[in-house]
Amino acid sequence: MNDEPIVGAHSGAPFSLTNADAEQLLHDLVATPSLSHHEGDAVRVLVDWMSAHGYDKTYIDEAGNAVGIIGQGDQDVVLLGHIDTFPGQPPVKIEGRLLYGRGAVDAKGPLCTFAAAALRANLPENVRVIVVGAVEEEAASSKGAHFAATQFQPRVCVIGEPSQWDRITLGYKGRLLIEWRWSGGMAHSAGPSLSPAEQAVAYWDRARDYAAKFNEGRTSLFEQLDVSLREIHSGQDGAYGHANLTMSFRLPPDISPETVAAVLQPEDGATVRTYGAEQAFVAERDTILSRVMRGAIRSQNGQPKFLYKTGTADMNVVGPRWNCPIIAYGPGDSTLDHTPDEHIDLDEYLRAIDVLAEALGRLNFS
Repeated sequence: MNDEPIVGAHSGAPFSLTNADAEQLLHDLVATPSLSHHEGDAVRVLVDWMSAHGYDKTYIDEAGNAVGIIGQGDQDVVLLGHIDTFPGQPPVKIEGRLLYGRGAVDAKGPLCTFAAAALRANLPENVRVIVVGAVEEEAASSKGAHFAATQFQPRVCVIGEPSQWDRITLGYKGRLLIEWRWSGGMAHSAGPSLSPAEQAVAYWDRARDYAAKFNEGRTSLFEQLDVSLREIHSGQDGAYGHANLTMSFRLPPDISPETVAAVLQPEDGATVRTYGAEQAFVAERDTILSRVMRGAIRSQNGQPKFLYKTGTADMNVVGPRWNCPIIAYGPGDSTLDHTPDEHIDLDEYLRAIDVLAEALGRLNFS
């Protein structure tokens, strides 16, 4: 990759962005911790960078999101990435062309791709690009995306998630988190009553059996109901005992969070709290957005592929509300999400910027 300035024209004022500028943004943003609920410092870094690099308007919105706008057109393109990260702060370092650090892949790499590509794109006159660095995506609240959904009504939307530079994500599974609790008087261990720990295990077995029955005959992971045990605790003080567990469901498109919650109502005096509910979402395959993205990938000598992911993303939040062509895109290997070895290839990052910039320039809403 060379470091010659690449010029994009915005509001009649060209701005040059070098590869070094783009790489420095990513390094600085990864080096700024931004755990969910504590994204303020990173939001300011991104807003200040966009302000200094020629965006027409930048601000921090009421939810705490970083927002940058380029263009004066009446056709909005929203590039929605998330700026918060999973816990843990592995050292930020560069080894060769690999940048290590929390968020390098999930999802500051894709977000910085958005910020840089919007500058490099030769936007059609009627297009306005809105870059959003959303808060609390990793917290299962998606506060930033829920707020952004009330502020804009775009013609097309790209969600910032790692898919590698030559792949396009069209779907995400849904989600439901269940927290089960029981407390009460103890019975003698020689009697027939279940101990608190046994009651918790019995509820877990019930959930696992339900998922196994649902999945009979389903071979695709995207079509299966997944359940994982995230936490389990129990204890007693002699006369009284307690137990609690938390489980996470990943839902295929044909089952709702409400259905799962209804089936797994508690028994024997236990209580449950459900949260983080999101319906699965699958975007249309052949739209103006997917076409320009596929063309841009091919122009970089790539072979575009569609993906359907087993996790969730802010696409689940804004997709049903905006009801517009939507994809997820961004550089990075998603298998490195949340790992201590999280890192991104800087050359792939630069290539993704070029792909997205070209795709934005190809949009034609006339």
